[in-house]
Amino acid sequence: MAKPSDDETLALIGRDYYLGNMSKVEIATNYGISRFQVARMLEEARTKGIVRIEVVFPNSHTAADPRRLREALGVEAVIVTPTGADDARTRDRMAQAAAKELAKRTRPGFTVGIAWSRTLDLAARHIDTLPPCDLVQLAGALPVPGSGNSMELLRVLGHATSGRTWPIWAPLVVENTATAESLKRQPEISQALTKADTLDLAVVALGSWKPGASTVWDRVDNATRLVCTNAGAVAECSGRLLDADGNPVLTDLDDRVIAVTIEQLRHTPHVIVVAQGADRAEAVRAAARAGIIGTLIVDEELAEVLEEQESYEHRQAPAT
Repeated sequence: MAKPSDDETLALIGRDYYLGNMSKVEIATNYGISRFQVARMLEEARTKGIVRIEVVFPNSHTAADPRRLREALGVEAVIVTPTGADDARTRDRMAQAAAKELAKRTRPGFTVGIAWSRTLDLAARHIDTLPPCDLVQLAGALPVPGSGNSMELLRVLGHATSGRTWPIWAPLVVENTATAESLKRQPEISQALTKADTLDLAVVALGSWKPGASTVWDRVDNATRLVCTNAGAVAECSGRLLDADGNPVLTDLDDRVIAVTIEQLRHTPHVIVVAQGADRAEAVRAAARAGIIGTLIVDEELAEVLEEQESYEHRQAPAT
């Protein structure tokens, strides 16, 4: 038997006790240990955060109304997930919602585009099976310390379906336009980018064009950031930038990005968009105006800010 310090064993015992409703005596018998050891291991699992216990009071739900947001933003569906005690818990709840929505909307024979973010990386690990479908990587790799990358995400999801995968063997952002054009001419990369013309469904994450709210922001120099900001960029989706009216921001950076285009997303029948945090409110509104959102998944903090903004604009609108 694994030692009590083995995290996997702690998780298994936690699952048996809290989800399987097994008694400590039953668990002790199964693992060949005493019930006192089981109690100590359950305590250790809680201490390490392997087991998390949450109490939700019935009157503590968000005031944001997904139906009002759906109508205000002009999108097909809005899903609001609870904002957790920390960023990791909030992200996990959003990941579970994204996984459920992806599984629900995927049909046999679909071509499904997958972008990368920490939330979507986590969502892939909540999916056991998908109907037979082709999976298309929508953006080149952009490794983030302590997280996975788009290639790994595609591999994980590929195990959940029997379809073909279309990877992009390139970084998301390269040094110059010439390098980007050369890479795009590579057959494997060209095929994946072209495949994005015929998507049935896509899943993407949305960032804001500001520090800490876009992984691409941290990968370019100050001059590039300033040019894009001055051009009106407020939102970032797989390296593609949008202004507040939902128009693509076309700068030198756009030519250096190897990813799905805004136009390809607009022509995709349904796009699931994930966004977290109040500082992405302007980005969400820009993406809605761009016409790339089918289902919007946001945490309650962001939902409440969006609703406040929409209510304010409605009050300021002249009477007709």
